[in-house]
Amino acid sequence: MIRRMLHPLVVLLALIFLVEAWLWDHLEPIVARIVARIPLRRFKVWLARRIERMSPALTLVVFIVPAVLLFPLKLAGAWLLMNQYWFSALLLIVFSKFLGVGVAAFIFDVTRPKLLQMGWFRAVYEFILDIRRRASELVAPVLARIKAVTAGLRSGPSSRWMRLIQRLRHRAQSTR
Repeated sequence: MIRRMLHPLVVLLALIFLVEAWLWDHLEPIVARIVARIPLRRFKVWLARRIERMSPALTLVVFIVPAVLLFPLKLAGAWLLMNQYWFSALLLIVFSKFLGVGVAAFIFDVTRPKLLQMGWFRAVYEFILDIRRRASELVAPVLARIKAVTAGLRSGPSSRWMRLIQRLRHRAQSTR
C-alpha cells in the first residue's frame, strides 16, 4: 500500500532526474558551439593540459569551483522570489540553471578522466548512470501512454481536440 502511494512521487523524482540528464545531454553540444565561437576552445586545451599534471583530488576542486561561483545567482533568485519579483526570479533561476549545467558539462568533459581515477568518484558516477537508466525504465510506460494519447488526438479530426478543450474548460468552470 505504501509502495503504491509513493509510486507517483518516485515517478516525479525520476522525471526531474531525467530532465536534469536531458539538460546535461543537450546543453553540452550548445556549449561546444559557444566554445567554437569564442576563444574558450583555447581555454579548454589550456585547462586540459593543466589538469593532466594535477592530482585527481585537485581536479575535483577544479570541477567544484564553478558550482561555488554560480551559487550567488541561486541566492539572488531566492531573494527575488521572497520579494515577489516573480518574472525576474524565474528568468534568473532558468538562466542560472542553464549556465550551471552548461558550465558543469564543459568542465566535466575536461576533468572526467582524472576524476574517474578516484574510486569513490567512479562509484558515484556509475551509480548515477544506473539511476538514470532505472529512471528511464520507470518513466517509459508513462511517456508511452502520453505519446499514445497525443497521437490519437492528432491523428483524428480536429473535432477531438475541440471536445477535449471543451471538457477541460467545463471542468475548470465547474470547479469555480
